[in-house]
Amino acid sequence: MKTLRPGTRLGLLLATMAWAVAVRGATWQVEVVHRFGGVPLKLGECVHTDAAGDVLSVTRLDYLLSRFAWVAADGREVVLPEQVAYVSTGAGRTLFTLRDVPAGRFSGFRFRVGPTPDQNHRDPASIPAGDALNPTVNGLHWGWQGGFVSMALEGRWREADGTLGGYSYHLATDALAIEVEVPLRADGGADRDLRLTLDVATIFAAPHPIRITDGAGSTHSRIGDLLAVKLGENVARAFRAELVSAAAPVAPAAAPGTRGVAAGATPYRLKVSRTFPRPSLPTDNPLTEEGVALGRRLFHDTSLSVNGTQSCASCHQATAAFTDPGRRSSVGAEGTAGTRNTMPLANLAWQTSFFWDGRAASLREQVLMPVTNPVEMHESLAHVVRKLERAAQGPAFASAFGTPDITADRIARALEQYLLTLTSHGAKFDQVLAGTAVFDAQEQRGFELFHTEHDPRRGLAGADCFHCHGGPLFSDFAFHNNGLDAEGDAKDLGRRLATGAPTDTAKFKTPSLRDVALTAPYMHDGRFATLEEAVAHYCTGVRRSGTLDPNLAKHPDGGIALGAADQAALVAFLRTLTDLGRSTGPAPVARTP
Repeated sequence: MKTLRPGTRLGLLLATMAWAVAVRGATWQVEVVHRFGGVPLKLGECVHTDAAGDVLSVTRLDYLLSRFAWVAADGREVVLPEQVAYVSTGAGRTLFTLRDVPAGRFSGFRFRVGPTPDQNHRDPASIPAGDALNPTVNGLHWGWQGGFVSMALEGRWREADGTLGGYSYHLATDALAIEVEVPLRADGGADRDLRLTLDVATIFAAPHPIRITDGAGSTHSRIGDLLAVKLGENVARAFRAELVSAAAPVAPAAAPGTRGVAAGATPYRLKVSRTFPRPSLPTDNPLTEEGVALGRRLFHDTSLSVNGTQSCASCHQATAAFTDPGRRSSVGAEGTAGTRNTMPLANLAWQTSFFWDGRAASLREQVLMPVTNPVEMHESLAHVVRKLERAAQGPAFASAFGTPDITADRIARALEQYLLTLTSHGAKFDQVLAGTAVFDAQEQRGFELFHTEHDPRRGLAGADCFHCHGGPLFSDFAFHNNGLDAEGDAKDLGRRLATGAPTDTAKFKTPSLRDVALTAPYMHDGRFATLEEAVAHYCTGVRRSGTLDPNLAKHPDGGIALGAADQAALVAFLRTLTDLGRSTGPAPVARTP
């Protein structure tokens, strides 16, 4: 090896120092635009025609971008390390920022669709809350199989008889690296606005035309899957970039302040499983022992109802995973029955919307709605405040919030704190992960079915459950039509009631399967009395409609026809998700986020 002269070493050192200073450069705001050929992409609508003449829709387009780099005029590559962007059409997440763009004259822009190998194999539980790679943020982590999905592209396509089939393309793995380079002439060193355009039509067209009608409706990027390779090469050619005029600067949103925390309040140490992603807890309502205790008291306080007969705990019973056992829907304080099944309350700290239709964006917003709902507790917040004042609850509020004044906002904050502490992570399943227990043969079979896709073309005969119920939380907390009703038969419009969008018809939030053996009956309307009935639905009962989830629509009519033994195995596995701490008391291996 050639030995460098001392002067050369000094020169390299100075050059490295100069480069380190240089990379602390400009900020580029990047907007991602999605098109299908010559028109803007219409998410959820079956109106786009691909190069093969098939009419299709895109219901999901989520992906990660990483390893951003510029190609300098002299051919050098200038890489921005570690920065990752998550783009989601459904969530409207199409803006991101690139920082420390160095000075220089560039002729091209490079990036990777998907994470780098180092990022791909990082422990997902170590990723900070709010980071683009946090599984709770992006919903693209494979769960127990490890690694991230680089791009999830799903949708429907119109078959010859007019019915809608489904496709589901999940591009992933280090072997399927999707490297993109687009021409871009620019000078670095100054703040700029960049527009990336992704033409989804190209993903179906060039250089490898994709015919969904020829059975190319699914890929999960397994070794030897040529469809995944072709799609990856198409994706690499589907982007273009251009500089745009700088928009008016947007003032950064003020960070929420901590409001009304008592000076002497004791921080509450929330403990969660080491396998869970880090939750994004409210920074303006930090958990305290006093706040949690007050929230627990209010949760069990019947004065929140109009006639003093019902508390939150009346319909959310701890012994039934905080559901209303045996009831298809709960009965309100005045005897009126609701229309939806009572949802469990565990692991709410990882959720970003609440109720079956997601109409509440925070727990603080959600907790007051049942109090004022005429079908449920049917009380006014002003009356609740007065009743708590007459019950001399002021000292408890002072301990939590530093003032004895009782307000609806402080009631909501206390309930929020308590509900965030309700976790479920001590099941037999968790013990198996920790190596302190083992599945029996039937449970193991159920685990394998649960986490295996159903793709007969590739010799795979799983149950496909992991698409919506994957990862340690056993839910993507997204909204899906799971085929309960045929077109036009749904009595409850679901998510559409919250958004007004016809493409959200009959979509409901995916409940977690943690403690599922305790939460019967099942589905948003409680139509299935047992776990066996719920599992059987996905084997023989799936009904087709315009908004049926693509991961169900891609399968034969009725669903995946599992035999009786395999259905029983799935039920056996689901029973391993019950938190043993509810009856035995010991806490699982845990960490403080």
